[in-house]
Amino acid sequence: MHHSIEIDNLSFAYPDGHQALDNVSLSIQPGEKVALVGPNGAGKSTLILHLNGILGGEGCVRVCGLPVTKDNLGRVRAMVGLVFQTPDDQLFSPTVFEDVAFGPIYQGLPMPEVKARVAEALAAVNMSAYTDRVSHHLSSGEKKRIAIATVLSMRPEVLVLDEPTAGLDPRARRSLIGLLRDLPLTMLVSTHDMLLVRELFSRTVIMDEGRVVADGHTVALLQDDALLEAHGLERPD
Repeated sequence: MHHSIEIDNLSFAYPDGHQALDNVSLSIQPGEKVALVGPNGAGKSTLILHLNGILGGEGCVRVCGLPVTKDNLGRVRAMVGLVFQTPDDQLFSPTVFEDVAFGPIYQGLPMPEVKARVAEALAAVNMSAYTDRVSHHLSSGEKKRIAIATVLSMRPEVLVLDEPTAGLDPRARRSLIGLLRDLPLTMLVSTHDMLLVRELFSRTVIMDEGRVVADGHTVALLQDDALLEAHGLERPD
């Protein structure tokens, strides 16, 4: 069986010379939910953007056994659902239905299948009643759910989220945590929300200065005060 995500010796430098990733290796099994943490500038977002080919560095990235190369980008992007930190980056259509339908339509699916995918994705995020709503009039928490639905409609095998709880009020945050817990997908979640990490993920990967500096059981890592302090993290209360 293939790993859902397999990264071998990945390095990446931006055009200004900043080395954002330095020989990163990481593998995630099917069905695993993994937290990715570290200080700002650690390379977390840069790493995520390699998983569906938005960025391409030196090394090897495979998703569900498929190398992330130009020739495979269409298939890779169907398998990796990437949810950005800011939902407005993903919601650009007049209605919720059109936002969630965009991916399946782009894939060339017939309209009955598109409608079925939209209904399935909205049901998965408990937003079925929002089909005809205007995305930009929704709350932050509702927008996050619709953004997740836009990738679920593609039926991905891996869900990758960047700061999913950022900007949410306590109720919306709690609701989103419940949603992520219930989704039966392989998940990699980049976050500064250490309470979320403790509550939802059995495995945590810590990055700093473009490298993986720790990878292990969340409970053990969160009890290592010296490790957390060395990499700008705090143990959740």
